[in-house]
Amino acid sequence: MRIMSFNTQHCMDYITKEIDFDLFAGVILSSGADIIGLNEMRGKGVSSDYTAQVDILSEKTGLEGYFAKAIDVNGVDPYGNGLLSRFPILKAETIPVPDPKEPMPGGKWYETRCLLKAVIDAPGGPLTVCVIHFGLNPDEQENAVQTVLSAITEERCVLMGDFNVLPDDPVLIPIRERMFDTAELFAEPKLSFPSDKPDRKIDYLFVSKDMKVLAADIPAIVASDHRPYTAEVE
Repeated sequence: MRIMSFNTQHCMDYITKEIDFDLFAGVILSSGADIIGLNEMRGKGVSSDYTAQVDILSEKTGLEGYFAKAIDVNGVDPYGNGLLSRFPILKAETIPVPDPKEPMPGGKWYETRCLLKAVIDAPGGPLTVCVIHFGLNPDEQENAVQTVLSAITEERCVLMGDFNVLPDDPVLIPIRERMFDTAELFAEPKLSFPSDKPDRKIDYLFVSKDMKVLAADIPAIVASDHRPYTAEVE
């Protein structure tokens, strides 16, 4: 099957700065991905531009969807991660990532994050899929890693998302000890952000070590501010 991790920046066209669901549905369909983890998705809220984006993409792609709310922007507009799947979603849950106990310098608080965990009725048996979006600060990232470690399984498991760290960051070591980084199949280093002229890789797609990875790629697609990341697995 083919898996995709995609930070959509709430389905905003990186060039025109307009919300364009057809553009993002087209990227997903043309990729041939069976399971897609989505970051920076909006849910239906009070503001007119907060619509049920996962449901809209689900309808346009014919894939089953689930939205995991991390926060309500301004207390009224849902925002978080999403999942699309060609196979039935047997169950799904939203797991909060704990906020650091202390505010950032200057008194600002962190943006609360979440992990989307689902079990999918994939070929060969149930597959656990985790989608996460790390915070920007080291203490947030440590909390995210601990949340990941408690959610992943040792067999038939996929972990993907925007981790906001570079590949050599030591915060990833505990995850690498339990999972395989599909980027090891890149013939040469591939970068994911920003999409038009990428200068860093901050998006990841890990699988449990019992799964065989056939190919991996970060295609040069400019739709969101991040490039999508795909992998083919057995």
